[in-house]
Amino acid sequence: MQKRHLGRSGVTVSSIGFGLMGLSDFYGPPSREEALKSLLHAIERGITFLDTADVYGDGENERLLGEAIKSHGRNDLTIATKCGILRDQNGRPTGVNGRPEYIIDACQRSLDRLGISSIDLYYLHRVDPEVPIEESMGAMAELVKKGLVKHVGLSEANPQDIRKAHKVQPIAALQNEYSLVTREIEVNVLGTCRELGIGIVAYSPLGRGLITGAIHSREDLPANDVRRLHPRFQEEHLAKNRTLAETLREVAMRNGMTPAQLALAWLLAQGPDIVPIPGSSRISHIDEIVDGLALPVPFLELVRLTELFPLGVASGLRYPEEALKRVYTPPAPEAKSTGGSH
Repeated sequence: MQKRHLGRSGVTVSSIGFGLMGLSDFYGPPSREEALKSLLHAIERGITFLDTADVYGDGENERLLGEAIKSHGRNDLTIATKCGILRDQNGRPTGVNGRPEYIIDACQRSLDRLGISSIDLYYLHRVDPEVPIEESMGAMAELVKKGLVKHVGLSEANPQDIRKAHKVQPIAALQNEYSLVTREIEVNVLGTCRELGIGIVAYSPLGRGLITGAIHSREDLPANDVRRLHPRFQEEHLAKNRTLAETLREVAMRNGMTPAQLALAWLLAQGPDIVPIPGSSRISHIDEIVDGLALPVPFLELVRLTELFPLGVASGLRYPEEALKRVYTPPAPEAKSTGGSH
């Protein structure tokens, strides 16, 4: 497994990471035994950058990772987790919390569940609009000073908050949704991060399965799968999005790859500072992902994919409207002038 650097932070991780969310929550998770087996298999295949959050499974996902750490050992693993999203007693996300005292307490709870003494990369999962980002980052800086956290990150933050936060405590990574069908980060966030030397951790790099060709209708999703609520998986949008999956499949077949392998290859080619974190509960899918790293893709095919999947190509919003309020959506690029004076 090759390594990548998260910007200029000094953090070195496996060239792809493993997103654990689906092992405990949201996508109709597998049994705990299956989840642990898949996680350990990913580690055995060289994926040592492991991403979780306290909100996944209401802490259960961190406990699962803690069990894997205990089984495998800590030495070669890079552990990332997050705080800041709240859930109600029924498990539904209810808002965000970026208050300093909350961040300090949440970090200790995560450490306890993970069974480790320090977190390699600790994110503020969402920026709290009611708390100045400088105050939230002040708490993060305190955690670094105490040795409880080695590096800090943000998730789905706007360029202004990224800059403000970075002045208080250097940001190692921004975690953002980024894939062939979700390229909004390229508008003004990616450039900001590169200017500041911040790495990009790309979650949902396969569009939550939208472009792999495995989902033909909402009925292909488990009854408790959160994607049933996502606009892109509603039938009126899914019918259009299936054509994107077919387009990707055709290009992948021409190059002796699967759609997932090609989609990840395209993302990795967008820059050495980008680290995708796909996730799966199936060992066969993990093997597919890792094996795809060794497959070469002609440069012209990558260019062709960029043209075939332009910004805004997917039908439907990437989150339900309520969840969309908690993520940054950049302004649409201005149309290029066709000439003349204005």
